[in-house]
Amino acid sequence: MNILFLSLEVFNSINESNMYTDILREFTRQGHFVCSISPVERRYNGETKLISEENSKLLRLRIGNIQKTNLIEKGISTLAIEQQYINGIKKYFREIKFDLVLYATPPITFCRVIDFIKKRDGAFAYLMLKDIFPQNAVDLGMFKKTGTMSVLYKYFRKKEARLYELSDKIGCMSQANIDYVVKNNPNVSRNKLEMCPNCIEVIDKSVDATSRESIRKKYNIPSDKTVFVYGGNLGQPQGIPFLIECLKTQSEKKEVFFLVVGDGTEYNVLEDYYNNGNQDNFKLMKRLPKEDYDILVGACDIGMLFLDHRFTIPNFPSRLLSYMQAKLPVLACTDPNTDVGTVVEKGGFGWWCESNSTKEFEDTVKRALESDLHHMGNNAMEYLGKHYSEKVAYDTIIKELR
Repeated sequence: MNILFLSLEVFNSINESNMYTDILREFTRQGHFVCSISPVERRYNGETKLISEENSKLLRLRIGNIQKTNLIEKGISTLAIEQQYINGIKKYFREIKFDLVLYATPPITFCRVIDFIKKRDGAFAYLMLKDIFPQNAVDLGMFKKTGTMSVLYKYFRKKEARLYELSDKIGCMSQANIDYVVKNNPNVSRNKLEMCPNCIEVIDKSVDATSRESIRKKYNIPSDKTVFVYGGNLGQPQGIPFLIECLKTQSEKKEVFFLVVGDGTEYNVLEDYYNNGNQDNFKLMKRLPKEDYDILVGACDIGMLFLDHRFTIPNFPSRLLSYMQAKLPVLACTDPNTDVGTVVEKGGFGWWCESNSTKEFEDTVKRALESDLHHMGNNAMEYLGKHYSEKVAYDTIIKELR
C-alpha cells in the first residue's frame, strides 16, 4: 500500500523520533511504502530535495516564511502552501498512486491537496485531529465570533468544515475530543469519528540512580529534592501567568524543586519572574536538543502539564508521552474540558487539578509527595505500551483499508 503523509512538521528523516515519524516507521515495517512532505521555509536558504530511505521517500519542499516573519509575508506564504504541495506531488510523486492520504491538524488548510489526491488516486483520507481550530483561538481571545473581528474566525471555520467533509475518517485524541466534534459539528457523522490518540514508539528512557546524580549535577539541579519538570512550549495555551502563581506557592518548600525547559511567545514573561522572583527552588532553561532533553527529563521525578483555564475545547498535550517514556508520574493542571487528567488518574500514574486555583495546585503537590512515585512511573510505562504505542495508531488507521 502507498501512503502519502502531509505535514507542516519539520523533519529530515522518518527515522527521527516524534509522534508522526514513529507511526510512519510502523507503516514501513509492515511493508507499506510511505511518501512524506515536510516544508523548508525560505529563511533557511534550503532548496527542495527528495530524500529516499528504505520503503519511504521524504520531500523537503521549499515554501515561503510562515514563522518568525511579519503578518503580511506569513499570510501570503500560508495561502500559497496548498498549490506548492500540489505542484510538489505532481513533480516528485507523479508515478505513485496513493491508497491512503494521512494528515494532521494543524494546519486546516490542506483541503485542496487532499481533494486533489482523492480525485487523482481514489485515496482514503484520514485526518489525525490534534488541534481544534479556530475555536482554540477564540478561547484565548485571538479571534471573535461576532462583529467586525469575526472575519478570520468565519473564514477558518469554513476551512475546518471542509476538512471534516473531505476526510473519510477522523481520528480523535480522546473521548472528550470525539464528544466535542459531535456536539459542535452537526454535519459530521458520528460514524466518521474514532479514537486515534497521540502515539509514540515505546522506549524506556528512564535513567538509573547513578546517571540521575550526574545529570542533575551537570544542570545544577539538587540531588536531594523531588524535581517537578515542565518541558515544551511556553505560549498562551499553557497559561504562563497561572504557572507563575503556582510556582510562588512553592517558593518556601525545601523538599521540592521546579524545572521549566522550553521556549515560546511567553518565555520572556517567565524569564522576568525567574530573574526577579528570588525563588531558589525554581530553574528556567531554554529548549534543549531532543536527546539532551529526554535525558534530563529522565533525571526528574514528576512531569507537569499546564493548560489555560479558558479553553472550551479539549486538548491532549503530546508532551505527556515523553514523561511516560521516562517513567514519570504526571501532574496535570488543566481546564475542566480536557480529559488528560482523567486518563492519568484512572491509569494510576498521575494527579489532576483545575488550572484556576493555586490552592488546588498546592494540595495536589502534597498528594504527589505522599505517593509511591516509582510504582506510578511503572504504571505510566505500562499504560503507554497498552494505549499510546505507534502500533495502536497503525492498527487503528489501517483497519479502515482492510
